[in-house]
Amino acid sequence: MIELERRGVPTVFFTAQTFVHDAQRSAASFGLPGLPIAVVPMPFTNQRPEDVHRMAEGAFEQVLAGLTRDVQAPAAASRPAPEARLTYRGADVLAAWDEMNRDFLRRGWGDGFPLVAPTERAVETMLAGTRRAPGEVVATLEPGFGLATVEKLAIAAVMAGGRPEHLPLLIAAVRALAEPKMYLRNKAMSTGPHAPLVVVNGPRGRTAGLNAGLCALGPGAPSASNTTLGRALRLVMMNVGHTYVGVSDMDTIGSPLKYSLCCAENEAGSPWEPYHVSRGFARDASTVTVHFTYGMCELHDFTSTSAQRLIDVFATAATNVAQVGTGLWLLGRRADPRTKTAEKEHNTLIVCPEHAAIFHREGWDRARVQAALYRAARLPFRTMMLNKERQAMLASHPELAWLEDNPEVAIPIVEDPGCFDLVVVGGAAGRGAYFYGAGEPVTVPVED
Repeated sequence: MIELERRGVPTVFFTAQTFVHDAQRSAASFGLPGLPIAVVPMPFTNQRPEDVHRMAEGAFEQVLAGLTRDVQAPAAASRPAPEARLTYRGADVLAAWDEMNRDFLRRGWGDGFPLVAPTERAVETMLAGTRRAPGEVVATLEPGFGLATVEKLAIAAVMAGGRPEHLPLLIAAVRALAEPKMYLRNKAMSTGPHAPLVVVNGPRGRTAGLNAGLCALGPGAPSASNTTLGRALRLVMMNVGHTYVGVSDMDTIGSPLKYSLCCAENEAGSPWEPYHVSRGFARDASTVTVHFTYGMCELHDFTSTSAQRLIDVFATAATNVAQVGTGLWLLGRRADPRTKTAEKEHNTLIVCPEHAAIFHREGWDRARVQAALYRAARLPFRTMMLNKERQAMLASHPELAWLEDNPEVAIPIVEDPGCFDLVVVGGAAGRGAYFYGAGEPVTVPVED
């Protein structure tokens, strides 16, 4: 809408009452704070046609005003100047720390868990983990277009309970977030429970103490570094990218995965080349991969002893039509105008060492597992389209119109076999996890 207004085309868009603050904040972030809005009581989703018509007709005067009046920027709200230093006092240090946490929550800076105080000394200690200058801009993060300086990332790492060796990993993770193909704006502002799954490979992850074995996704002491890194990334999204709940993050119900979702690959327990090698990096390189996911499902199998049997089991988790990404390729890809590329929908499988060993015993490499899962993870066209717009499918793939008359034809849930990513994580016993992805993962090297 903003781009149309800038080209001289009058616009107005509908938004539900719940999303007014989000819409106004988004318009301001994207450069046109006075963009006209027509407010309706409820979202148009899941509404009967007659109810949509009724709400649209009720907003007619708002639409007319938005299309016929010049766009007027709202009066700037007076905001207090930011404090150079925050000071908290109490009967003792613990009371002062408690007041700091309460104030950070009031300001929207906290994630709901107690935070470590980002004192000057603590931040200086954290900055020792990198040779980068504190003022260096690592990335610009949507949706608020905040400048992610090294110092700001160090502050987030301190608040999350990190150590200096975690900072280079956090810097790499933030660089991955800012890659255009990540389409961060969509993930950060959605009504969906998008959570960044962080996978670390290479020696820097081991130096930082990341857990790749038992309970790698937490909680507990062995996964303290995992929790810290994942939590720090969320704090960066909030306080640098302005992904604030109720302001830009309009997640319908939320997800505990959004607090922290981080692990290292169990390279020692994997029969295959490390995950980052499969993505084009040298074996001795250290990398951080970020893949936004909607949710996870357990891959439990204590009985299968053959590769194909495991595939048959895993495919039942993949064929979940209630997940957004299932069959989303039928509606076309989301293109990024800056890169002229479009992302495929990937799903990540956390494969435990026991299951990986079964595949390896029969000579199955990653590519063969991906190909087998692609063949097995299919749904009838009729089922695939239960929660999708048929007209959108026909517009994106007119060559598939014949499926309308053949609704029982089995359709793959992803675009190609490479849309299944395999990472070996965990300890003993046959339990893994299937992550329903949103877009493609991005892998970047740890450079300092």
